[in-house]
Amino acid sequence: MARIRTWVSIALAGALGVTLAGCSSTGGKRAEDARKAQSAQGRAAVDTPRWTVAMVTHSGDGDTFWDIVQNGAKQAAVKDNIKFLYSHSDQGQQQAQLVDAAVDKKVDGLIVTLAKPGAMKAAVTRAVKAGIPVITVNSGSEDSKKFGAITHIGQDETIAGEAVGDELNKRGAKKALCVLHEQGNVGHEQRCAGAKKNFEGKMQNIYVTGTNMPDVQSSIEAKLQSDKKIDAVVTLGAPFADAAVKAKTDSGSKAEVDTFDLNAKVASSLKAGTLGFAVDQQPYLQGYEAVDLLWLNRYNADVLGGGRPVLTGPQVITEKDAAALEKYTKRETR
Repeated sequence: MARIRTWVSIALAGALGVTLAGCSSTGGKRAEDARKAQSAQGRAAVDTPRWTVAMVTHSGDGDTFWDIVQNGAKQAAVKDNIKFLYSHSDQGQQQAQLVDAAVDKKVDGLIVTLAKPGAMKAAVTRAVKAGIPVITVNSGSEDSKKFGAITHIGQDETIAGEAVGDELNKRGAKKALCVLHEQGNVGHEQRCAGAKKNFEGKMQNIYVTGTNMPDVQSSIEAKLQSDKKIDAVVTLGAPFADAAVKAKTDSGSKAEVDTFDLNAKVASSLKAGTLGFAVDQQPYLQGYEAVDLLWLNRYNADVLGGGRPVLTGPQVITEKDAAALEKYTKRETR
């Protein structure tokens, strides 16, 4: 039902903003051409005032996942005549300060992540008290409603982890390594805990410094060298999957490498068989829907979710799915 609600938002926004010509066989192509033209020319599909929406995430530098989130948000911002502001910090206190700065600018809407909810509570509460509608994305579904956000858009991290555990069971894995690249991120802990809950074998967590890719690779490599029984490595983000594959090769391990999230590199690695599977949460959709829903809320007092998160995942992607999705990952919309 949550997915249905998600697509209702897209349909409603399209219906409000664009009138399509008929139902001919070329209608879909015309709509796509019109969308591309609007994006290229920076033209909005609505005549509402130019409201400002700020997004503040817990992203570290160089994380391609958040580039995809931003791509979705920027596309929706063009369509909805929104001025879009983006800032980030992987440090909870600094992220909260960025939220405070957005509140001081009196933005019309705010999108935040709650990877470290304790550090973010006061800042988000201040935004809500200031009358700024807040949407949480990606992380923090458990705290979103308590903090006063109108909805959360993303995947349930525990359910996503459980899906990984189920997939590892199907593949006959017996001993797995779950690689956490950001200490203190509650969503990461939930992913590994969910995987461990459903996995019938043994699973061990390993913490690495996600902002230092050589450290990620060397830490995984050392673990694989010291324990030859590890037959599966699960990374929690697409950029770290490649480091795990290199660590596997250098250590001489035969472990399968699997990952959360999808990008062009992951799609090509799935096709090549160097990765087993990926769990996609559709980051483009998280960014797009968050901006679009803030516009809908301001324009039409719309809300989604009925008090529950709007789910964008998880979807398990394997080799057979990679070819169909690869063209979308290359344009950075999946």
